[in-house]
Amino acid sequence: MNRLAESSSPYLLQHAENPVDWYPWGEEAFARARAEDRPLLVSVGYSSCHWCHVMEHESFSDSATAALQNELFVNVKVDREERPDVDALTMEACVTLTGQGGWPTTVFLTPDGRPFYAGTYFPPEPRHGIPAFRQVLHAVAEAWRERRGDLEAQAERLVGALGGAARLEAGDEELSPGLLEAADRALARDYEPAFGGFGVAPKFPPSSAIELLLRRGGPEALGMVRRTLDGMAAGGLYDVVGGGFHRYSVDARWLVPHFEKMLYDNALLVSAYLHAWVVTGDDRYRGIVEQTVEYLLREMRVEGGGLASAQDADTDGVEGLTYTWTPAEWEELGLDGSLLEPFEHGRAIVRGELDGATKTRLLAVRSTRPQPFRDDKAIASWNGLALAALAEAARRLDRADWLAAAVGLGGFLLDPLRGEDGRVLRSVRDGRVSGSGFLDDHANVSHGLLELHVATGDVRWLLEARRIVDVAVDLFADEERGGFFLAPRDGEELAARTKDLDDEPIPSGNSMMASVLLRLGRLWGDEELVGRGERVLRLLAPALGRAPRHFSWALCALALHLSPPRELAIAGDVGADVARAALAGFSPETVVAVGPSDDVPLLAGKGLVDGATAVYVCERFACRAPVTRPDQLGR
Repeated sequence: MNRLAESSSPYLLQHAENPVDWYPWGEEAFARARAEDRPLLVSVGYSSCHWCHVMEHESFSDSATAALQNELFVNVKVDREERPDVDALTMEACVTLTGQGGWPTTVFLTPDGRPFYAGTYFPPEPRHGIPAFRQVLHAVAEAWRERRGDLEAQAERLVGALGGAARLEAGDEELSPGLLEAADRALARDYEPAFGGFGVAPKFPPSSAIELLLRRGGPEALGMVRRTLDGMAAGGLYDVVGGGFHRYSVDARWLVPHFEKMLYDNALLVSAYLHAWVVTGDDRYRGIVEQTVEYLLREMRVEGGGLASAQDADTDGVEGLTYTWTPAEWEELGLDGSLLEPFEHGRAIVRGELDGATKTRLLAVRSTRPQPFRDDKAIASWNGLALAALAEAARRLDRADWLAAAVGLGGFLLDPLRGEDGRVLRSVRDGRVSGSGFLDDHANVSHGLLELHVATGDVRWLLEARRIVDVAVDLFADEERGGFFLAPRDGEELAARTKDLDDEPIPSGNSMMASVLLRLGRLWGDEELVGRGERVLRLLAPALGRAPRHFSWALCALALHLSPPRELAIAGDVGADVARAALAGFSPETVVAVGPSDDVPLLAGKGLVDGATAVYVCERFACRAPVTRPDQLGR
């Protein structure tokens, strides 16, 4: 066992028996590198990464390769999900040097932490123009001995190029509807009409783009939404037997997936299908919501009420083994063979409509098989996204059991994932927390708490959301250029400080912070909060219309910012008929607070009317007379 045996990260523990003398990221590794004047080999990945497993089997488990690594380098393993700041640095270095990125990321650093050479997966033998891993080890070590000055100079140039996003400055140009219109046109150009989605294979679920299109509305936008949602749910990417979505499709038809399941994908897709159901009334989308939530609560819950981060693509080293079927198995069950689509190794993927009884039967059979590995660390950021989806789905579908699960998840995010100084912590597993949270942890947990507040009517969730945003502003704000850094101001100082701006695969911390700041700013009548959210959008404005797929959640925030302010203040029972009617539609431009409470400015002075729940419809805190019956809402 190497030093990783003491880690809490499942990914690091998967490498604890390697003959490589691995260190976790930290001062101990850097101190040794400085003392011995050796470069560091930093390998970054995550537990459900297929090629990470391949490289672990081919190279890190090989005694000869490990001996070479141990002789030439100080070797460091990083779980990118625990250390997104290190991942951002190493990935940017890899893309800058090679033009592409991916995991595992293999990066060589000077003893003072500056990257100078990088790649991704390296095979054990030369293959398809990629050098063998041992060739890379020899070449880098030789260059370190013979051309040290050149490598130091390259490291200096590379560090100077890193962190470009952090150097962007918020402009003064007007944030106009023209940015949204340009985004509409760009999304329409990228749309793939045959099966839905955007671009070519491999195809990833475009959750944030769907949310943007739903906000934009209109026949063309809704057509793209429906074709994409229908294509993704047909079977393959979507697990029609057990519910939930796999990571991505390797083909254009959403048929053959990469079989890992990520919490963040499923959280975002629950919200997307839920909103599509509200907008279209199509009960198929409601069914996808129900099945995916049930999957999350059945297979992803961990002790304390949180949700695990991922399930692996492989079972016993075979991708998709748990989820696929042989024709003989299918025939033995007496099922329609036309529901099977060929995969590999004589196995097939289920695609098509299954009735409830058949799903239950197949799931029971499947549960007797070996199951994929589950990474059971609970990441605050992804649990925040799941909380938002679960709370809103519980409210809209009137599921008291889901609401209880959402309340439990909200409590989990505040304890154990609350630090002594009030910041959100990154993750927890078996009672061990991994350290300070990052921008996305604070932004997404605040987002989830806002939805939980609306679903329960409990004002404490709203007050916690505001408290966490205040902490985030203190820890992450860039007061000079606008926006927010990924890592806190008191965090570890890396070679470059980065900003998270890209809304794929999940909303960036900056986009979600902008959205949360704008909502809270309207609820509090706080122009400073609104201004901070607006500065994020000004930072991103030059790219919003050109690359909407990468900034879809920021565009959702822009749509909110440009909409006429509309506030709903509900005094009383959020489950009352008048409150339910007020909240029934899809109205993301409306901000909501439920009281009574004098701690929230929008709610101050607003109470029940003659003992009945009252809804106050307001615009910039100028409110109409309160109503107590649904039929009064349109007056």
